Parts: sequence; C-alpha cells; structure tokens
Amino acid sequence: MHLYLSKLLPLLVYPVSLTLLLAGFSGLCRMLRWRWLASFTIVLAILVLWISATPAVAKFLCGALERQFPPIAIADTPTADAIIVLGGAVGQTLPPRLVPDLNDAIDRVVHAARLYRAGKAPRILIAAGNLPWGHTLRSEAELIAALLTEWGIPHSALLLDTTSRNTAENAENAGELMARHHLHTGLLVTSAGHMPRASALFQAAGVQVTPCSTDLRVVGEQRGTIFQWLPDVTALTLTTLAIKEWLGLRVSTWSLSSSESSPGLSPEKA
Repeated sequence: MHLYLSKLLPLLVYPVSLTLLLAGFSGLCRMLRWRWLASFTIVLAILVLWISATPAVAKFLCGALERQFPPIAIADTPTADAIIVLGGAVGQTLPPRLVPDLNDAIDRVVHAARLYRAGKAPRILIAAGNLPWGHTLRSEAELIAALLTEWGIPHSALLLDTTSRNTAENAENAGELMARHHLHTGLLVTSAGHMPRASALFQAAGVQVTPCSTDLRVVGEQRGTIFQWLPDVTALTLTTLAIKEWLGLRVSTWSLSSSESSPGLSPEKA
C-alpha cells in the first residue's frame, strides 16, 4: 500500500495534475456563481502550467539538484568493491519492440561499463526491479545485465537485484547483496538529478558509496533569452522530474531524521 501511495500522492502537485485540479475547481466555483474565485483559480492554473513549462524554471530546479554531486572523471574515480548501477534506463521488450528500449537514463549503464573497463571495481551490482502494476516480461536488472554482457562485460562479474521497486529498496537490497558477497564499498551510478536522494538512502541503509553522477540534463552556459521563458514540452517534463526528486529528497530526509530520533522506527521507503 505504501508503494502505491508514494507513487500516487506526488501526482497531486506535479504541474499537469495541479493545473487540471485548479481548472476543475475553477469550473466548480463558476457553477456555484463564485465568479471572482473562479477567475482567480483559472488564471492561477494557467500560470502554474506556463511557469513549469519554461526552460528557465526547469533548469533552475534540476540544476540545483545536479550541482550537489557533480560528475567525477573516470581517471579521478576511486576504486571500490563494486559498481552499483540503478535502473530506470531500459524499457521492456513489448510488441512491437524487438529489443529493449534505451531511454535518456541509459547513461547510467554506459558509465557503469566504463568504470568496470577502467578497473575501478571487479563487480557490477544492478539494482533494478519492476513496479507491480507494469506489464513486464523480465526484470530490468536482467535486461541491463544482457546489455552489459553484449558489450563484453563477463556475466560472472554481475550481481542482480531483481526485486527492488524504488530507490529505498535499491539501497536495502544492494546492502544485503554486498554483505552476502563480502563487498564493503561501492561506486553509486545514477542520474545527477537523482543522486542526492539516492546517496542519502544508501547512506541510511549503511552502504558505503562514492557518488558517480551521470546523465546530466543542465549543461552549457545558461543565457537569459526570451526563449527561456516561453513554454516548452521538454522543459515541462524536466520540471516534473525535478519536483519528483525534490519531494522525494524532502520526504527521505524527514523520514531519516524521524528514525534517528526514534530508534525503534524504521525509515519510510521513498
């Protein structure tokens, strides 16, 4: 039940959902002849959608996350017992696809392979299960493993967590797998915008990791042109992802603080 709530409740504050809720409330106010409130709410709905869809706001929100853990050059990356790569990068082979789909976060898998080839760790731990309501054929960890072996990484070097459904479970399961195989340190590979939340949860789970960020979305010099304030669907997607991470980070921080003040209370999953 907690997993479903953790996925459903944030939808209420995502830009598109919030806009629809405000527009619906505006319609209700108009039906009740509360014209001033109806007009105010519909203007607010338009502003929420417009502001959220501007590149300036999207880059500000996402950049503030990514700057917390900037990427490290492979040559400067320390060695560890394992490379821990998180899922969210490979889609299922569902018809009419003939091969797994590689999305924007595939940089995670590519960076993990590069770290392995550079000799930074002898094992790659893949933490990537599937959500229970999705139509799946294989776990994402298995799909990523197949991709890595196709790229020449020996299957014997791979450890698979096929059951974790969110970042908190990634951390818990990875910690258990590492303890079972006597691995003590890890290089945590995930998207830069996801790293603050992931790093906090792995630390809370007692897994000693070095953040190795990849898949940066905010790049280059940010110039203040008029186009930075014009709505763009890509910016709307980026803003939504950033809000998801900021919410998850705040909830994780609050849960971890609560668990520290109450030793008998286990951290909530994020």
